[in-house]
Amino acid sequence: MVGSFGERLRESLDAFKAVFTNPGLLRVELGWGFAITAYWAFIIALSVYAYDEGGAAAVGLVGLVRVLPAFVAAPFAGMLGDRYRRERVMFVLSLGRAVSMGATAAAIFAGSPIWLVYTLAGAVALSASMVRPMQSALLPQLARTPEELTAANLVVTTIESSGIFLGPAIGGLLLAATNTETVFAAAAGSFALAALLVAGIKVEGLPERELREGGFFREFFAGFGAIGGDRNLRLIIGLYGAQTLIAGALNVLLVVAALELLNLGEAGVGFLNSAVGVGGLFGALAAFALVGRQRLASDFGLGLVLWGFPIALIGVWPNPTIALILLGLVGVGNTVVDVAALTLLQRTVPDEVLTRVFGVVQSVFVATLGLGAIAAPLMTGTIGIRWAMVVTGSILPVLAGLLWRRIRALDAEALAPTRELALLRAIPLFKPLPAPAIDQLASHLIPLQATVGDEIVRQGEPGHRFYVIAAGEVEVLVDGRPGGVFGPGDHFGEIALLRDVPRTATVKAKTDTELYALERDEFLSAVTGHAASAEAADAIVASRLAGLRPGIASV
Repeated sequence: MVGSFGERLRESLDAFKAVFTNPGLLRVELGWGFAITAYWAFIIALSVYAYDEGGAAAVGLVGLVRVLPAFVAAPFAGMLGDRYRRERVMFVLSLGRAVSMGATAAAIFAGSPIWLVYTLAGAVALSASMVRPMQSALLPQLARTPEELTAANLVVTTIESSGIFLGPAIGGLLLAATNTETVFAAAAGSFALAALLVAGIKVEGLPERELREGGFFREFFAGFGAIGGDRNLRLIIGLYGAQTLIAGALNVLLVVAALELLNLGEAGVGFLNSAVGVGGLFGALAAFALVGRQRLASDFGLGLVLWGFPIALIGVWPNPTIALILLGLVGVGNTVVDVAALTLLQRTVPDEVLTRVFGVVQSVFVATLGLGAIAAPLMTGTIGIRWAMVVTGSILPVLAGLLWRRIRALDAEALAPTRELALLRAIPLFKPLPAPAIDQLASHLIPLQATVGDEIVRQGEPGHRFYVIAAGEVEVLVDGRPGGVFGPGDHFGEIALLRDVPRTATVKAKTDTELYALERDEFLSAVTGHAASAEAADAIVASRLAGLRPGIASV
């Protein structure tokens, strides 16, 4: 057990180091830090501006301006991200966000009508809502291993928690020292810096895709179709949406609890919200253990329990000090849920619809946050704040308990086979592939056994499979003459598939041999669909064809 924990800890540390030495991931993380901090500073300044211009009703209108664009635009952004190169689309959206922010600042400087300021602010929210799904889908293309992908998600979540904490503080300090338009101008500069960081990202990935038969609407709704047709995706996104529903309710309940239940006054609203943010930062330490783990679905379920149960306890035991500690635990659960759910989706959803699925997820989040905010006042008015806290906090633990068997089953289905992954990662053909692509290949490997003298492939026959040797040895024969011996970790069969020619050699088991086979379609889709992998394949084929041993050169 100690060795296993030590090995996981070492893998986690290596994965974190890799995130900060991977140029693409580092640019994403830094850009996200500048963007999320600027966004929350912008929200604070916009809310103050709206209140000064139109009172509480105007602040409500600003809230609608923030969330409505995300609900409408995120699925459309997903379609763009699955059709064009994601890093390029993300740069265009990031640049548009900076330009819109700068235009908003200029409009206030010029004393423009309030409707123009709100319109430009809506454009900022629109572009910001489209960037997030793109970022979530881009990370798997940049990560080199599953552990690195989990670590990247943890860094993103930690940066987001920090930005939600620092952005309002910076925005408030700037407002106190200057004015609204200065905060907007500073946010525009921060957004521009984020766009410059994104501009330097280069992904050797899939080429731009054409619209499939069925046209625009079929492509637009493909994310909804992928979720509707996969019960596992429905489970993950349904529970993730339930968590954001509770988050929307909690935003309202904390205000009422601070004023009526805990008697903390108006300042207590800030204290309670900050406790969740601080807990999110400590949650990064707890989520650190997820980097080396593959049973993310179980961690996701436990995170849901940790998210809800402390809220219910506040209603049962309404003590200010205890409430701050319990809300810190909610923050821990929030980080665990975000990291586990994001990584599960990235490793489960096919790459060709990944951005569109995240676009749907973004829309679900916006809708459930709004529903939660609407439901909370109704509950407090009907059953009181204490019971509203108890009921709200009980929902997620009850759901997790009822669905625990299905959550655990997700781990069994999504768990990437360690041995098969190790074999694939050692093959130059597959090394350039993103981590989720190798995960999917490993899940498609077919185990085979061959005894001494068995023919695995025969010269002159069509090639239908690619083979990897796990144990034992095979002999290559060309026109009946010995052409070489392959052992554990070696592979064969790629030339017939890549060049679409018959097998030009026979491969027999020299000893009892354990192999894994990959069907033609899965092999070609992975290798030829990724530029760096295709180049590696061409190099291997050329090397083998130029080899001195004809058997090795022509399997």
